[in-house]
Amino acid sequence: MIEHYARTVKGSGPGLLLAHGGGGGIEPNFGPLLADLARTHTVVGPDLPGSGDTPRATGPLDLDTVADSLVAAAVEEGVERFTVLGYSLGTAVAVRAATRHPERVTGLILTAGFARIDNRTRLNVDVWRTLLDGDRDTMARFTVSVGFGTPALEALDADGLEEAVRGVAGSVPAGTPEQVELVARVDTRADLPGIAVPTLVVAAALDRLASPELSRALAAGIPGAELVEIASGHLVAAEAPEEWGEAVRGFLDRNP
Repeated sequence: MIEHYARTVKGSGPGLLLAHGGGGGIEPNFGPLLADLARTHTVVGPDLPGSGDTPRATGPLDLDTVADSLVAAAVEEGVERFTVLGYSLGTAVAVRAATRHPERVTGLILTAGFARIDNRTRLNVDVWRTLLDGDRDTMARFTVSVGFGTPALEALDADGLEEAVRGVAGSVPAGTPEQVELVARVDTRADLPGIAVPTLVVAAALDRLASPELSRALAAGIPGAELVEIASGHLVAAEAPEEWGEAVRGFLDRNP
């Protein structure tokens, strides 16, 4: 069943559909890239249930439904064909969208993602889910500790560290529990060999939440996929927006 997702729409030109991460949103996950992307593309950024202005789900999220609903959001905006830029959980959504809608998806950019989480990531997700039901300050401290790469984290002074914690604690979408639960369940490994569009995988080499090995496995599983690595933790938009933007822009320019 297709659901209606609130969305951000910017720019004009070829289509670019955004798929954000679990517990995230379009602005938090893609904000630093939006102005440049909208300069050359029609960017459609739907918010998953419980993020942005999309109502929270009343039950568990289903990957097929999420993928179909994201595609429907682009089509509703008059964008018939598009590249999908996915981040974290959004990489699984992007892959599933390409599998279910090959007539619409013309390319994939998969950042800090996974086909299926590994045991280390699963333990992180289990702690994250538990902390969501408790003290938000504790949850935020955990998120900051695993979300940033070590160099970026250690570069913060005491005030900067506390500011980062407050920022995370105050910006948790209502739908985060359902989105994080979907992170724990997704498995798109069987989809990967059938991907037949140009694909760029961007691995966050310093990622302590979702191992960069998961991105490398994505690239290895998709025929002809390019792999680039950037020196960043999981929170790529906050930590390495310029490097990420250059990788995305390069792929879009090579695959107009």
